[in-house]
Amino acid sequence: MRVMLDTNIFVSMIFFPSRQTREFAKRLTENHEIVVCDYVIEELRLVASRKFPAKRKFIDMFFLELPFELVYTPKMLDLNGFPEMRDMKDSPILATAILENVDVFVSGDKDFLVLDVEAPEILTITEFLDRY
Repeated sequence: MRVMLDTNIFVSMIFFPSRQTREFAKRLTENHEIVVCDYVIEELRLVASRKFPAKRKFIDMFFLELPFELVYTPKMLDLNGFPEMRDMKDSPILATAILENVDVFVSGDKDFLVLDVEAPEILTITEFLDRY
């Protein structure tokens, strides 16, 4: 199964590791294909620079260890054919997940979790661990 992760999931895994995030990472790497979009990586770098400047080097180390498929968010993206998001800066992430035909999108962001979309399935880490 192809699983795409939101920026807040990476923040949790990199900067606030817990038993749950370690179990999540283990299941992802052992049983699924991880999909990461360049938009999320850029957003993660901006968040780290702003909130965790001393720990920014951990991002590169994390991605060197993580097996993943890198996908690109189209630069010229007409969002009219995609579900409307409250926070417009999240729209390219959802559009990329849909365009890349991922099976599951994991996020802790309520703006994603309240969406009623057929695909991808949108879950929290806890929901993912309960189902997969």
